[in-house]
Amino acid sequence: MAGVGKSHAEDSDDEPESLQYKVIILGDGACGKTSIAMRFTGDTFAQQYKQTIGCDFFMKRLLLPGNLNVALQIWDIGGQTIGGKMIGNYIFGAQAVLLVYDITNYQSFQDLEDWYSLVARTFKGQPMPRITLVGNKTDLAHLRAVKVDKHNQFADENEMFSCFMSAKTGDNVSQCFHRIAADLAGVVLTKPEIEVASKVVRAEVVNHQQHDPDTPMPRLLKQADAGKPGSGGCVVQ
Repeated sequence: MAGVGKSHAEDSDDEPESLQYKVIILGDGACGKTSIAMRFTGDTFAQQYKQTIGCDFFMKRLLLPGNLNVALQIWDIGGQTIGGKMIGNYIFGAQAVLLVYDITNYQSFQDLEDWYSLVARTFKGQPMPRITLVGNKTDLAHLRAVKVDKHNQFADENEMFSCFMSAKTGDNVSQCFHRIAADLAGVVLTKPEIEVASKVVRAEVVNHQQHDPDTPMPRLLKQADAGKPGSGGCVVQ
């Protein structure tokens, strides 16, 4: 019997450890939040814009070094919800936040002050989540309206991580999310590990529905509210 118990323990040691984190994507409408979520979870891009009402949910599982299985539960928040009653509930319990703007739209960058203030109020008296400032649509760099130094200044002043990406081409999307997952899990990734992982990990997309204030949140999502933000990480440029 002792031998059987030892074998079972050894099998358990080989099983990957599983962690789950709630990641919120915030920003004005049409800045590419849904496109970022779709590119990361399903490697797809919709050519036509469709407004998100309330919030949508996505999921993707990653296998990090050390046999660590991490599930990122992504909440895509509609841009028009900033003044809504449910926005605080959507944000609460998040371990990471992406503040997204369109690099060709200066107003979308200016409005991030309001989105960031909303996060700060929601977490008042509690540890802040890991926040990444995301400049999206780098494929339109020739139309850039927000200078890189403005981006960097806003990120530095508010102690945010920094990332530029293109949901349309996929440039730097997976790398950004892999860094978030690794930071929250306390794993240090080398650059080659990020590049390899972002190419070979298969997406697991959850069949989801759009949610409005009158629709209760799924039980799985409520369970994910428990947890604390991680620390550490790298700056993505």
